[in-house]
Amino acid sequence: MEKQIHPFLDERIEDYCQEFCSKEDERLKYIDRQTHIKFLRPNMLSGNWQGNLLKIISLLVKPQRVLEIGTFTSYATLCLAEGLQEGGIVHTIERDEGLEYFIRETIERFNLSDKIKLHIGNALEVIDEIDGNFDLIFIDADKANYPTYFEKCVERLNSGGVLIADNILWYGKVVLDVKDSDKETNAIKNFNRMVTEDERLDNLIIPLRDGLMVARKK
Repeated sequence: MEKQIHPFLDERIEDYCQEFCSKEDERLKYIDRQTHIKFLRPNMLSGNWQGNLLKIISLLVKPQRVLEIGTFTSYATLCLAEGLQEGGIVHTIERDEGLEYFIRETIERFNLSDKIKLHIGNALEVIDEIDGNFDLIFIDADKANYPTYFEKCVERLNSGGVLIADNILWYGKVVLDVKDSDKETNAIKNFNRMVTEDERLDNLIIPLRDGLMVARKK
């Protein structure tokens, strides 16, 4: 049988799912449009389908504190902020200094400075500089460091909190034979194994776009 890489669903099914999905608000449309105009690899956006899942999870969790690793142009950041409790905050970390101006301008444009705090730098270092635990964590950064992110994040996740990681199927490479030099694929496979074997968590993979790992801490 031919091995399917990407997308994982029949394109007609994906189109149907996206049709019957809450529509983007004007803020997210702005970010989507500007990302396609100004930046390379706009496909890195979470997009409306995935963004709605992040929004719904945030609304269900009602987090006081959120950690996002990998901001890009802040599309997912706004979705994660939707369910914040009064006085809640999203700490979002972006390594690329070239994105800083656009992210900060967007946060200011939509009057979200009291809800979103941007950190520019290496997430492996910045995470340790942020005090306290989190109710919701979203990992969507350099894939080779996913296992390390997990080790740092699971200890900081409150009981009842939710951890989400993107690109967890890695274009189908997780089920194919890969060379040892493919660090990203091996790291993601290790991450998936670590999450599943951690008895503190209940988890599953959702094959939405490139796959999302969703885990809840008991």
